[in-house]
Amino acid sequence: MPELPEVETVRRGLEPVLTGARLTRVRQNRPDLRFPFPDRFPERLEGAVVERIDRRAKYLLMPLSTGETWVSHLGMTGRFTLDGEQLGEFEEAAPVAGKHEHLSLCVVRGGTTTRVGFADARRFGFMGLIPTGEVDAHPWFAGLGPEPLGNSFSGAHLAEAFVAKKQTIKVSLLDQRTVAGLGNIYVCEALYRARVSPLVAAGKVSKPRLETLAAVVRDVLNEAILAGGSTLKDFANAEGGQGYFQHRFDVYGREGKPCLADDCSGVVRRTVQGGRSTFWCPSCQKR
Repeated sequence: MPELPEVETVRRGLEPVLTGARLTRVRQNRPDLRFPFPDRFPERLEGAVVERIDRRAKYLLMPLSTGETWVSHLGMTGRFTLDGEQLGEFEEAAPVAGKHEHLSLCVVRGGTTTRVGFADARRFGFMGLIPTGEVDAHPWFAGLGPEPLGNSFSGAHLAEAFVAKKQTIKVSLLDQRTVAGLGNIYVCEALYRARVSPLVAAGKVSKPRLETLAAVVRDVLNEAILAGGSTLKDFANAEGGQGYFQHRFDVYGREGKPCLADDCSGVVRRTVQGGRSTFWCPSCQKR
């Protein structure tokens, strides 16, 4: 599933085209994705002006001039296109036209018209229209923790969230109520760089180490965003290009390979936590 850097990459690709643009010729090609489209979805979008494009966790949010916010989640294979060009590529190509394009529209901005499409081969993505003033209270967002790139995320926040917590820190960081938008790949990378064992209980990690970890989380996410995200299987950005951060993975997907740290002779291991693969170096990442 696309993680925060991939969704942010799509947001940045859409931003210069959609911000301030009027939506026209909206076409909905099926009744649902993971969930049904909102009632009268095309009619409610058509004629609206996109005020801006935000991201909350792994959601794209587009407040509209109508007083509603268009919310989109990419699911596993959802991708936007601009004039037929994907905002990214995958190792395994997923169709973006024909029966897999479920929404299309034109946007008019500064005299330029651009065709925008949304395709989702597996249909795990979904969209919604929420009154803008009620977004924060909506069930999709009400329980989310702070953004890992925002001012509210810090070692102090983690220390407070993890008091006496027996659950492992890896699983705890994936809890969207603790921090919004962190996914499996980037948690593995951050724990490795911070030299924190994914197996240690969250409540056992000292505040200084949590401060280091919070800073590393920001660094890893920012690096991934600058690299255009990570192209593993299904992620596609808004401009038809691949993400490249997967070429910088220090630990993810490297089971059985030597640790990359200069002062370590360990070997990367894989274990399963919370149903997700964890990659780590037992020599570097001690409890």
